[in-house]
Amino acid sequence: MPLLISLFQGGGSGQGFYLPGSYPHKYGIGDYLNMKVNSLTSIDTEIPFSYYSLPFCHPKEGIKDSAENLGELLMGDRIENSPYRFKMYTNETDIFLCQTKPLSADEFKLLTKRIDEMYQVNVILDNLPAIRYTKKEGFMLRWTGYPVGVKVQDTYYVFNHLKFTVLVHKYEETNVARVMGTGDAAEVIPTVGNDGSDAPGYMVVGFEVVPCSFQHNANSLKKLNMYDKYPASINCDPGTVAMPIKENEPLAFTYEVSFVERDDIKWPSRWDAYLKMEGAKVHWFSILNSLMVITFLAGIVLVIFLRTVRRDLTRYEELDKEAQAQMNEELSGWKLVVGDVFRAPTNPSLLCVMVGDGVQILGMAVVTILFAALGFMSPASRGTLISGMLFFYMILGIAAGYVAVRMWRTIFVGDHKGWISVSWKVACFFPGISFLILTILNFLLWGSHSTGAIPFSLFVVLILMWFCISVPLTLVGGYFGARAPHIEYPVRTNQIPREIPPQKYPSWLLVLGAGVTCSNLHASMCGGLEMVVEILLCFWFCCHLHLSLLDQLSDIRSQEFEWARFCYSLPWLFTLHGCCYYACNWYSWVPFFVLVRALPVFFCEAGLNASLDFKSKHVMKRL
Repeated sequence: MPLLISLFQGGGSGQGFYLPGSYPHKYGIGDYLNMKVNSLTSIDTEIPFSYYSLPFCHPKEGIKDSAENLGELLMGDRIENSPYRFKMYTNETDIFLCQTKPLSADEFKLLTKRIDEMYQVNVILDNLPAIRYTKKEGFMLRWTGYPVGVKVQDTYYVFNHLKFTVLVHKYEETNVARVMGTGDAAEVIPTVGNDGSDAPGYMVVGFEVVPCSFQHNANSLKKLNMYDKYPASINCDPGTVAMPIKENEPLAFTYEVSFVERDDIKWPSRWDAYLKMEGAKVHWFSILNSLMVITFLAGIVLVIFLRTVRRDLTRYEELDKEAQAQMNEELSGWKLVVGDVFRAPTNPSLLCVMVGDGVQILGMAVVTILFAALGFMSPASRGTLISGMLFFYMILGIAAGYVAVRMWRTIFVGDHKGWISVSWKVACFFPGISFLILTILNFLLWGSHSTGAIPFSLFVVLILMWFCISVPLTLVGGYFGARAPHIEYPVRTNQIPREIPPQKYPSWLLVLGAGVTCSNLHASMCGGLEMVVEILLCFWFCCHLHLSLLDQLSDIRSQEFEWARFCYSLPWLFTLHGCCYYACNWYSWVPFFVLVRALPVFFCEAGLNASLDFKSKHVMKRL
């Protein structure tokens, strides 16, 4: 609402602001910049730990936690103050920070363990994470944070000297302020007021760090206090290591900082370096190819169903009454299933609950992506994405209750009895499972003393949000669903259900195939040798998934139809194609890949048409 008011105000006075995230902060020359530290993270263990769980320097005023939102706590972020401090536009070198106590056996073991697990130190300045540049195979890579240390020839070294580079942009006293964004676009909002100060000011638009390992002189450290200048010059060379970690010996930490003015980096585009950061290799072509094939096959199956049903209906209309009566004796085609397609399942409440929760989760995903695309969930606002997802999920409880109860009424032909029970199940099914898993994982994280463990107070808050917001909204949606008219079926359901032949493939195979398909997507996004293995398994299971669909198609037309047996040899073809697809040129195998995936469906349709023509001629000959 404040945004709309500001946008629609004319040239009148108003308070300008930045959207989303924090607004630009003006620092005068000599103003202190306080750097903060976040949790230690690792791509190996995925378990965050507190920065001060390792023997690092502590600030003079003590450790203080920064205010964090719900999303940051759920993501395991723990932002705390640090002893590092800078003065705006004041270059400083060889600043002594502290010397720790001699490392105990437990501290030595913990520090070396964190180095083996590739933990990174994450530091923040003016809401910007520190970025580190590394050169690999002639390419410059960018990473956030810096490693705790490194292991070289069975010896552990710690990065105890940090070289910071702060990129600044001169603060512009204008009548407009740019909206916080990602650099792709920027709009303007009028601002008024001037503090009347002519002193130059600067904004932080970048933060870089270079970690080094430096061996300090023990005699030079005895009389130094925090922020004193180290008596000797420190040469920061990231390619060499010199400070080994030894038990019963202290660690000394120093740092230096330099400021670089960058006129080419504006405030709205200061996050571009992070958004373009190299990470795990994502096989976009493989992802697009999989989506294309899935869409192609789904379209073919849909076309087959529509053509088969329409052909049957057209043939029924062309026959006279005597021919229809004769044909009814040997039911085939659409008439085999027309009286059973809308039959109530054995557990209708579970179906309604699953559909309602699915609508709620899908709506949450769509709305969250929409708001993120509009810029309301930029990386400048940590935890906003998770907080927004929780908020939208709770609000969309109305849609979940409405859809579930209306489907319940439709199944029981307008009877709304039991809608309260269905609404309660919808409100408690998915959140209950999530809370159970969350509680189990949280106990494990508590045992490992990780910052990813959710505090007990946050657990209470989540439960209150669940029962005080989500559950009432779901009941409100169920109330409106109970009052809404039920959906009328286009056909009548037979009282006596038709006997269903036993399935040739177990139902759990479909679920397993879907799971392997999801792992295929994960492998495509991560890469590695496991990708090839998962792709081959996915081919095999997807083939059996297609076979199940083909068997269902053949059973609809004729129980004697055996064309689908041709597909039993396809798993080996899929496996062979998978090896060729990922071992050779990807692009040259795409047509063959699509053709192989489509062959079973085309053969099935050909068999259906052949069976249809044969049975039609047979019936007409008998007439």
